[in-house]
Amino acid sequence: MDYELSHLRMLEAESIHITREVAAEFERPVLLFSGGKDSCVMLHVATKAFWPAKPPFPVMHVDTGHNFDEVIRFRDETVDRLGLRLVVASVQKSIDEGRAIEETGPRASRNRLQTVTLLDAIEEQRFDAVFGGARRDEEKARAKERVYSFRDEFGQWDPKNQRPELWSLYNGRHHKGEHMRVFPLSNWTELDIWQYIQQEDIPLPPIYYAHRRDVFRRDGMLLAVTPYVTLLEGEEPFEELVRFRTVGDASCTGAVESSADTIEAVINETAATRITERGATRADDRISEAGMEDRKKEGYF
Repeated sequence: MDYELSHLRMLEAESIHITREVAAEFERPVLLFSGGKDSCVMLHVATKAFWPAKPPFPVMHVDTGHNFDEVIRFRDETVDRLGLRLVVASVQKSIDEGRAIEETGPRASRNRLQTVTLLDAIEEQRFDAVFGGARRDEEKARAKERVYSFRDEFGQWDPKNQRPELWSLYNGRHHKGEHMRVFPLSNWTELDIWQYIQQEDIPLPPIYYAHRRDVFRRDGMLLAVTPYVTLLEGEEPFEELVRFRTVGDASCTGAVESSADTIEAVINETAATRITERGATRADDRISEAGMEDRKKEGYF
C-alpha cells in the first residue's frame, strides 16, 4: 500500500495537522480522554504528532462515577504508560457542591450532568481549546460541527454561527473566557477508526470485544447489570455474548449481541452495520430528534 495515498494515512495526516495547529495557537489546550475507542485514536494521533516528546497538554476525563471498571483501569494504565497528566472532572463533586442535581428513578442517568462538570473544569483550569473525539457520522447534531467549534463565554454552542473552514484554514480567535472545541477526527468514520486501530495496533478496553456479561433488555437495548441501574418490573437479567460499540455512563450505554472477539471480526461487523453506534446503544440519545443538539447548545461534548 502506498503510504502517501493511503486513505487512513491521509486522515491521520489531517488529524496530526489539526493537533499541531492547536498546540501552536492556543495557550492551554486539553484532550478529552475517556478510554473509549475514539479518544484512544485521538490520543494516539497526538502522541505521533509530537513524538519523541510527549503531547504538550494534559488529558481530562469527565467522570460520571458510573463507569465500567475495565474502562477506568485502562484509562489509568494508559496515562501511566504515556507519562501524561490526567485531570479528572468529577460529576459526583458537582452533585455534592449543588452544581448539578442528580436524577432519580430507575431510568436515572448521570450522562447529561457532565455538561456542568465539563464547563466548570474548563473555567477552573482556564482551558482555551478542548480536543474531542466526536465524528460527523456519529450522530446528526455532530455533523453540524466544524473542526474548530466556537463556544462563547458561557460554554454554549450556536450551530447557526459557525466559522467557515475553507481550504482547511481554521480560525481560532477568541476572547478571554471563550474557548474552542476541536474535533480532529471529524472526517473519520467508525470503520476508519477500527481499521486504524488495527493498522496501528492501538490497545483498547476489553469490553469492545465480544465477552459474556450479565445484561437485561430495556427499550430494545441490552444494558449491563451494574450497581448503577435498577431493574424494572418484568426485566430479568441473563447472560449474553456481547460487546460495546461505544463507551460511556454504564447506566445508559447499551451492548450489542456479537461474537466478534478479534479486531478483524469487529471490522467485518462494522462494515455491515447500517446503524450508528450512538443510535443503537445510547439510551439518552433517544429522548428526541434534537436531544443531542439541545445538549450541545448548553455545552455538552
